[in-house]
Amino acid sequence: MFELMIETHFASAHQLRGYKGECERVHGHNWKVQVYILAERLNEIDIAIDFHDLKKMTEEIVGQLDHRLLNEIFPFTEKNPSSENIAKWIYDSLRKRIDNDDISLSAVTVWESETASATYFEA
Repeated sequence: MFELMIETHFASAHQLRGYKGECERVHGHNWKVQVYILAERLNEIDIAIDFHDLKKMTEEIVGQLDHRLLNEIFPFTEKNPSSENIAKWIYDSLRKRIDNDDISLSAVTVWESETASATYFEA
């Protein structure tokens, strides 16, 4: 089994509705996103997936969040744009594009700071 990881970034603002504290006010982060892929076998040129292709797909998805107020983007108009919900949204968006017989999306980790992250995966 092989595990691959790519990393990308985006910047955006959000506010956590119902939060009792500073995070209830609009504030921003420079988010880091890590995407993990599992592969049981390699293709005919001995790679699981081209890193460039994986990063491009991921950047197309997180590009929808870049330099935006996340609370204005569905589903974050209804759900809090927490690190946990952002990780799940990116995971769900990517899974539609990359799962096949040879590779599968393993997890997405979203870092809102150097010391705080949330990971979403399905057991």
